[in-house]
Amino acid sequence: MIPKEVLKNIRRIQITTSRMVTDVFAGQYQSVFKGKGMEFEEVREYQPGDEIRSIDWNVTARMGSPYIKKFVEERELTVMLILDMSPSSFFGTRNQLKMQLAAEVCSVLALAAIKNNDKVGFIAFTEKIEKFIPARKGLRHVLRIISEALYFKPKGRKTDIAAVLEYLNKVTTRKTVTFVISDFYSPDFKKMLAVSNKRHDIVAITVTDPSELELADVGIVKLEDLESGQTFMVDTSDSGLRKKYSQDARQRQEERDKLFRSINVDAIDIRTDMPYSQSLYRFFRTRERRLRTR
Repeated sequence: MIPKEVLKNIRRIQITTSRMVTDVFAGQYQSVFKGKGMEFEEVREYQPGDEIRSIDWNVTARMGSPYIKKFVEERELTVMLILDMSPSSFFGTRNQLKMQLAAEVCSVLALAAIKNNDKVGFIAFTEKIEKFIPARKGLRHVLRIISEALYFKPKGRKTDIAAVLEYLNKVTTRKTVTFVISDFYSPDFKKMLAVSNKRHDIVAITVTDPSELELADVGIVKLEDLESGQTFMVDTSDSGLRKKYSQDARQRQEERDKLFRSINVDAIDIRTDMPYSQSLYRFFRTRERRLRTR
């Protein structure tokens, strides 16, 4: 039995994100994620305006007048949501934890998918696979995914993106639209990401807290690496230390973005101190314009 407070929170997330899907992303999701291909529908007589290349010459010769083959897009997609549940995700200094933000983004994407009659699956991971929910349709199924994203308790202590992408390739037999939601603090995953992106349409969603980019001046503090458990004392009043911290953070960010560009992986950056709707909207608009120019 799910506690009433948990159900109430899931319902709140569903209502908030459903409204966003309807008001902001209506139509955009469908326009930027294409189906599996073109499916034959029928042969019919040629009409003015039809493309010459669509003419079925065998039927035309047999019937004595031009006929064309008509195809329709096979629209149904499979969307996979891959959620990083390593300890560094359970961190935040502003509006919410990175994990809470990631769970809301999962909700938006899952609801957008079922609104377009697509299947949705879910993988939670650390350095191992923590939870796998096969792709299905329906609101009840999506509510289960939202619940797992919000309340699942992982056991792992590290992050292995390469391993979860390898797992994705094993459990999916056809192309998927896959959103990897993580802070991407993981050992080398470029090779497996490149391999997986050739098979799937992968979008990287990077979740960041502002304190990971800038160190506040709050005197001497005790910090802990959430994934290794190592603790150390830091004098944040040292301006040189804060500058070095920011430089290192920016360098990691630039290297990550360069990696995504080098293997043609679309990326979305979301932060705990900014509305994520703006980042998602920007992504959909940019991708829509790019598809129009192809």
